[in-house]
Amino acid sequence: NDANIYKCTHSSFVDRGFHHSFYLVEMLTQEVFKAEKKAYEKVIRMIAHEVNNTTAGITSTLDTLESTFSEMQDTEDICEVLRVSIERCYSMSHFITNFADVVRIPEPQTKTQPLNGVVFSCKRFMETICLNRNIRIVMELDPVSPIVDLDNSLFEQVLVNIIKNASESIDHDGEIYIRTSRNPVCLEIADTGKGIDKETEAKLFSPFFSTKRGGQGIGLIFIREVLQKHNCTFSLRTYADGLTRFRILFE
Repeated sequence: NDANIYKCTHSSFVDRGFHHSFYLVEMLTQEVFKAEKKAYEKVIRMIAHEVNNTTAGITSTLDTLESTFSEMQDTEDICEVLRVSIERCYSMSHFITNFADVVRIPEPQTKTQPLNGVVFSCKRFMETICLNRNIRIVMELDPVSPIVDLDNSLFEQVLVNIIKNASESIDHDGEIYIRTSRNPVCLEIADTGKGIDKETEAKLFSPFFSTKRGGQGIGLIFIREVLQKHNCTFSLRTYADGLTRFRILFE
């Protein structure tokens, strides 16, 4: 549930006639993520290139056809079909562009600042996300703000993604708690949603895994990439009290 990957090896050796058993635990997170990213970057760039080039040509042709048929009589049905096809092409292009954006996340331009201030600056927008769902955002911030190094633009987008996921998990009528602490320096977003089962928990930060119908699995990949670029550790799980907590620890 923290996106880390470990390799555990159980082995043994013999010293002066005595058998000794040992366990070796290795962290493989960075190596695996680098290999994953290298693989999906190449695939995404190839697919985006082909899809966008193809849809651009198709859309241009359909636009010309619609313009021609619109000047004729009794062609409303044909024009409607052409418009639907054009909109579908734009949707496909937007769909693949979302994937391409994941591999173009810029390096953070960090500056030292109070964490509470970053949270407050997002509060209004985060409340807008929850407004129509009757979800209340409860701020429980440390009276003395933790000081962190982060890129405002990237980190605010991380917060928006986490709050959006929390609100979708709740669906309607619930609370989202946003907490900060200094020892350790931590930001926690907890929600009263339906929670995460153990099977899902193990797959959360896998590339393009999603529990949502028609979901692209991009949100958590974006969060993972940005937090790693900030040298943060993080976890997402549902606890015994029923709250699902996304915890971010700063170095």
